[in-house]
Amino acid sequence: MSGAEIFYLSVMVKHLVLWKMKPVADGRTGKENAEVLVHKLNALRSLLTFAVSIEAGVNFNSSEAAYDVGLYSAFKTREDLETYQKHPAHVKIAEWVSGGIAESRVVADFEI
Repeated sequence: MSGAEIFYLSVMVKHLVLWKMKPVADGRTGKENAEVLVHKLNALRSLLTFAVSIEAGVNFNSSEAAYDVGLYSAFKTREDLETYQKHPAHVKIAEWVSGGIAESRVVADFEI
């Protein structure tokens, strides 16, 4: 196997998302909603076995620039990322978040 083939086989798709929560929404504080979101995201691990990694956590950095929740996920292909994004369990979480618990969201998808 050539070096180029080895590189090709090791390419992975990374998906990063950060959310800033509203102070109060859906009957909970922003911190409570952040914890619920993290729990829901981490529960996807057992459902989406094609994902290489799904890790979410509540931010502990107190900087004004910091977001409240971070998600890191990795996939073998762009198609796997697309499958993740369309999966009903993911869509349900995304609809809940976009329904008003978050002030803002940033995302980056890239290959390494």
